[in-house]
Amino acid sequence: MTDRPIALVTGASSGLGECFARALAASGHDLVLVARTGPALEKLAGQLEQDSGASSEVLVADLADAGQLGAVAGRIADGAPLATVINNAGFGHYGAFADLPLAGEVGQVAVNVLALVTLSHAALGAMVPRRTGKLLNVSSIGAFAPAPGGATYSATKAFVLSFTEALHDEVAPAGVHVTALCPGFTRTDFQQRAGVKTSGLPSVVWSDAAAVVAAGLAALDRNQAVCVPGVLNKVVAVSPRLGPRGLTRRISAGVMRRLEAPQAPAPG
Repeated sequence: MTDRPIALVTGASSGLGECFARALAASGHDLVLVARTGPALEKLAGQLEQDSGASSEVLVADLADAGQLGAVAGRIADGAPLATVINNAGFGHYGAFADLPLAGEVGQVAVNVLALVTLSHAALGAMVPRRTGKLLNVSSIGAFAPAPGGATYSATKAFVLSFTEALHDEVAPAGVHVTALCPGFTRTDFQQRAGVKTSGLPSVVWSDAAAVVAAGLAALDRNQAVCVPGVLNKVVAVSPRLGPRGLTRRISAGVMRRLEAPQAPAPG
């Protein structure tokens, strides 16, 4: 590592995580790259050094495993000080909850909630005493409404949103920035790796991954509590507050049916 600020990104091997790593490297950061897939991280580390002069530390970890999660938390708490932590790792299952394997649903809670809480605690435990630092937690537009067909995923993202908003207010007096990023449908490999067919969704609902990351990092820089990129997504986020919850659930269920998804996981 050099004297450049250091940012840690989970789920960095693909999708939004890779985009975060590239954007942070281009802005002058060195990286700590965290994901389950070592070869992909090593390849990305080489590209970041070549493209941006960024030095990268690779941490191969399955955040659903308590021991491996503890190692990442230990790196945040005890390693070279981190300027930024991006909690991006997560995954979703699609289908009726009663028909899905329980292990996958519990796994979502482990990664999307428990790992994020653990790493947020490590990050703020280091940043608050220094009175500087930035924490971004990736939630989802799905946090704003229950989603029959994606019940556990939307519930975990609702937790992330509420949790992160509370942290934002708790640590603002210490000068630490905390932001919840709530993207909508974003063009990454999330859906492809899940085997999800998205042909039923119109192109207008899709966002570009680089634009989502740019919006999230800009919001984090100005210490905005919640970032919902895109005008359409902002409307979707507000809409559940304006109508009956039963209607909101039916609309969400209709969107989920159009995904034509098998019962498969996807990291993201």
